[in-house]
Amino acid sequence: MDELQLASERDLVIRNLDSESVLLRQVRAARQRFRGGSFGICIDCEQMISTKRLEAVPWAQRCTRCQEAADANGEEHADFSSQALIETA
Repeated sequence: MDELQLASERDLVIRNLDSESVLLRQVRAARQRFRGGSFGICIDCEQMISTKRLEAVPWAQRCTRCQEAADANGEEHADFSSQALIETA
């Protein structure tokens, strides 16, 4: 029984680390877009992302409409450049 509980706790920790890792990559990608001058512009339709959305999700890379379409198509929530992935600061 103890082994089962430890395995369950380990799985929970791994899922939490994975979620935090994804969030960190999204924030780094947003910082990269900010530096490059494309922050707040949807990566799909190239329209401005609403202020309300950016206040709720500052690392958003898509407008609400394009994000909903991406979710419906099963696309990834983030399209990270290699630079954003290797950035450490």
